Amino acid sequence: MTVHGGIAPAIAADVRRGELLEWWTLFWMSSVIVLMWLTMGASQAMKSAVIDKIVPAEYRDPDGDESGISMRARVSYASNDRAKQDAITYEELADPKWKGKICIRSGQHIYNNALFAAYVAHHGEAKAEEWLRGLKANLAQKPSGGDREAARDVAAGKCDIGIGNTYYWALMMNKDPDKKPWAEATKVILPTFAGGGTHVNLSGLLLAKHAPNRANGIKLIEWLAGEHAQQIYADANYEYPIRDGVAINPTIASYGKLKADTLPVTRIGASRKAASTLVDKVGFDN
Repeated sequence: MTVHGGIAPAIAADVRRGELLEWWTLFWMSSVIVLMWLTMGASQAMKSAVIDKIVPAEYRDPDGDESGISMRARVSYASNDRAKQDAITYEELADPKWKGKICIRSGQHIYNNALFAAYVAHHGEAKAEEWLRGLKANLAQKPSGGDREAARDVAAGKCDIGIGNTYYWALMMNKDPDKKPWAEATKVILPTFAGGGTHVNLSGLLLAKHAPNRANGIKLIEWLAGEHAQQIYADANYEYPIRDGVAINPTIASYGKLKADTLPVTRIGASRKAASTLVDKVGFDN
């Protein structure tokens, strides 16, 4: 059985037709990409009572074609010295008080695309456009680099807040001595949507439409949702377990209690294209 952890959308049609069926059984990647594949007919239903019981409904496809398997929150890396508050909303990132003080990677990157799509789903396209214009006006520099570089630039004093995923901060703090000073100069704040929770990116799985090892693929998915594998996720890559009752890594737990947003992942996926269009419309990356 072959598990693929990332694949160009351009060859999804080959998977849909079964031309690559001798290779791929399971696809494992960001849920935003997984959901894109669903719309291209490249998957089949898992039909797993185990997954239905373990994974909250908002983090899986209602038809059983996709399931999240772990979570990474999209958060603020805030300067210890210059950002005094300990709470923030995503809406507040467009407040003029942050003008010239925010660093972020490209608005078209899948992590930001998912966050922006969630904003569209929560508030509608008109409000999302207004928010993106405000966020763009608050950027300290043109979007660039990755999440780690956002922390680097906060540490260097170029901005007061960087936007990144929770696990990158933990990896810098605990496993990358060269980048540890970037983490030490910042604190993680778990933003929330007004009236909602913290946006989470999912690591998601789908079963290829013509999977040659369907039964074993489902067994692997179920194993990955089990307690042992979920603890590996939590400690090896600093992700939030999708399964209740699994201990969160102490570094991740130090950020505070996560109140994950309950917006269904399918609604985020449905808003992905609108979010991408708005990023271009407001010239976010320019």
